[in-house]
Amino acid sequence: MNESLLRELVPAVIGVLVRRGADFAAAEDAVQDALVEAVRGWPDDPPGDPKGWLVTVAWRRFLDAVRADASRRRREDLVDAEPVPEQSTAADDTLALYFLCAHPALAPASAVALTLRAVGGLTTRQIAQAYLVPEATMAQRISRAKRTVAGVRFDQPGDVATVLRVLYLVFNEGYSGDVDLAAEAIRLTRQLAGMIDNTEVAGLLALMLLHHARRPARTGPDGRLVPLAEQDRSRWDTALITEGVDVLQAALTRDRLGEFQAQAAIAALHADAQTAEETDWVQIVEWYDELVRPTDNPVARLNRAVALGEADGGRAGLAALAELDPALPRYAAVAAHLHERDGDPATAARLYAQAARSAPNLPERDHLTRQAARLNAQLRS
Repeated sequence: MNESLLRELVPAVIGVLVRRGADFAAAEDAVQDALVEAVRGWPDDPPGDPKGWLVTVAWRRFLDAVRADASRRRREDLVDAEPVPEQSTAADDTLALYFLCAHPALAPASAVALTLRAVGGLTTRQIAQAYLVPEATMAQRISRAKRTVAGVRFDQPGDVATVLRVLYLVFNEGYSGDVDLAAEAIRLTRQLAGMIDNTEVAGLLALMLLHHARRPARTGPDGRLVPLAEQDRSRWDTALITEGVDVLQAALTRDRLGEFQAQAAIAALHADAQTAEETDWVQIVEWYDELVRPTDNPVARLNRAVALGEADGGRAGLAALAELDPALPRYAAVAAHLHERDGDPATAARLYAQAARSAPNLPERDHLTRQAARLNAQLRS
């Protein structure tokens, strides 16, 4: 059973059903039923035309559901009619699904879940496991999302920026359960890059590849978080780094700089350094300036303060940090790092402990607690 093939076919098959007259929610349900039947039957009797098989079975499931629903008798003409010829390519249908699942009416969590279900071809159980929530909770979230977009037509223009934000959210979830969401986000972004000519799609793909390349070194054998400066760079995936840099360079030559390209350029500079000491922090600050200029994103400005602290010293970083809201996530952790760089271990230890109390996850909390303990031990010695 080729599960990756099944997942790649899902959006195209949903698109066929929608163009034949099914609404999105009914089409998606019918395709999921067809996938269940494929998982059961294909290992013993694989079809010669997998997509055609899925379209046929899903369309039958859709018609069965229409016939069984007395409140939808008005659609009998549709049931009795022959399927209309397909008017669009599989790529067009898949692209339309990307836009539909990233509809601005959806909350980010719902958009992510719907994208994984309709475009990624994951089951509700797999998505629930990845997000560590009960399957019933995820089923409700997906159902509400499908109801929200039920009346949206495929011929309406979509917003690429919204799609990219959704894919980036998927990537940042990383790995849990039996689905590697980081790898899935890369797969979906590759797919999107093959459909549309957009430098920011390329920028996001490059950013994902460069970040993913460092994944093997991010945790130690005991599961502890390993900061970038302390990572064993021999464990970084050089093939992914090379691909990410190539994708980024091709996008940058077109002189249409965007947020994800700037972020990818920063990641590429980190990847280019053989050791932490060789990192070109001056150029990283310049790229953060490019990133902050059009967006004034507070998270980007927070990261810029870190880079400035590395390039020009802790005091310069603290001056930049003073312009930001202390309520920002990770503000205390950044302040602790910069105070340590500025030669104030007592303040740094206090801030590391403060940051640990509000850390979003256990590995980060453990890391910050250890940083505070390290400095407190130095102060006592």
